[in-house]
Amino acid sequence: MKNAPKLSIVFLNYNRLHETKKTAEYLWDMLKHRNDTEVIAVDNASTDGTRRFLQSHSHWLHTLLLDRNRGIAGLNEGFRMAKGEYILVLDDDSHPADRQTLDCIIRHMDTHPETGILACRIENPVGCPVRTWHLPPVDIPGPSMAFVGCGFAIRRKLFQRAGWYPGHFFLYQNEVELAIRVMKEGYEIYYDPSCRVVHRESPAGRGSWRRVYFPTRNTIWILRRYFPFPEAAYLIFSRLCIGFFRAVQFCEFKWYHKALKDAFRQAPPADLLPEELRRKLEGFRRQNSIWHWITGRAL
Repeated sequence: MKNAPKLSIVFLNYNRLHETKKTAEYLWDMLKHRNDTEVIAVDNASTDGTRRFLQSHSHWLHTLLLDRNRGIAGLNEGFRMAKGEYILVLDDDSHPADRQTLDCIIRHMDTHPETGILACRIENPVGCPVRTWHLPPVDIPGPSMAFVGCGFAIRRKLFQRAGWYPGHFFLYQNEVELAIRVMKEGYEIYYDPSCRVVHRESPAGRGSWRRVYFPTRNTIWILRRYFPFPEAAYLIFSRLCIGFFRAVQFCEFKWYHKALKDAFRQAPPADLLPEELRRKLEGFRRQNSIWHWITGRAL
């Protein structure tokens, strides 16, 4: 009987055939001499030939073809298929920078049982780090508030226990929601810059309305669920202002209005975080504080 893989790589695809081909090429080159890794490609009902391409590589890719675009909920279907002890999550426009990254992930997770999520260094195709509030500001190994969704590893059983990604988010802020639930389980999120993932950042599928609607709605959901009054009230007010600025920037007022309606239509179940955990989310709080935005200290 074939042994279960140590690492499952799961990546989501949607109408970016060119990027899917690149990611598959990189992965095939890295994995063709390994027997401890499996790859699961989930397709969110692409119509550009991505599905045919993935099916043509079924000799080494496990392919899951969905009947409609489910957003990040599509990834959950791939996570459920995974057999590895750990899961490395990628986008269709991201890939590990080198073979050593896979060894680094496995070695770290094997030797650090307190780590629930390993946040990778995200870099552009020429090797420069992509700076984001999700990760520490310097390339030094250590605890991290969160991770970037196009390149992180997580213990599969922990992921399952935490309920996978919040599928109803569809897009954006799902990383923060998962980070909170992992910390509530008593695990650490650790940043290791020697685990490197290249994000090619394809502009396809990044419509301006999405950058208004989903961050506004989903952030308000998180704040209403996890933060106590009056802190939640201030942060929600700030998020409303930031969302409005985004709506002006992209001329997407209809989607801003819809985000507000959907965010307040019903109250998410309260699950207030203790102060100790809220302190760990300082970067998230700064990102959603109008004062920090005005004074340029949001990052």
